[in-house]
Amino acid sequence: MAGTDFHEVCKKAERIYKPIKNRTKRKPYVRSAYFKKDKIFINLFWQHLFDKKNWRDRTRRLKYFNCALELIRHSKFEPKSKENPNKKSEILHRFAGVTCDNDLFFVQIKEDKKIGHKWLMSIFPDQ
Repeated sequence: MAGTDFHEVCKKAERIYKPIKNRTKRKPYVRSAYFKKDKIFINLFWQHLFDKKNWRDRTRRLKYFNCALELIRHSKFEPKSKENPNKKSEILHRFAGVTCDNDLFFVQIKEDKKIGHKWLMSIFPDQ
């Protein structure tokens, strides 16, 4: 997404998020091609985003929101997966993607081993 101001980028991201959120009465989700059309819940991403204190970091991450959703929906490439070192009952999956401007970014998805739920945790560009 284009823009440098957080409010401008956030407004664009919310335009993408609102129809997804309105499709369900419960947790908003997108379906993943890699995980055989499993639901990836995306509400945790917004909580994680607003935990960040730095506005510049929030803006930088939010710019890739649309690209991240497309990556989740359509990518069939295997992510780098590892057990969460802080919580053994979780697996962290990291997908790599490229924008149309050839910017590399990563999408991190957390999977609960016991119940199999998956949550979009974070979106961030390559440093």
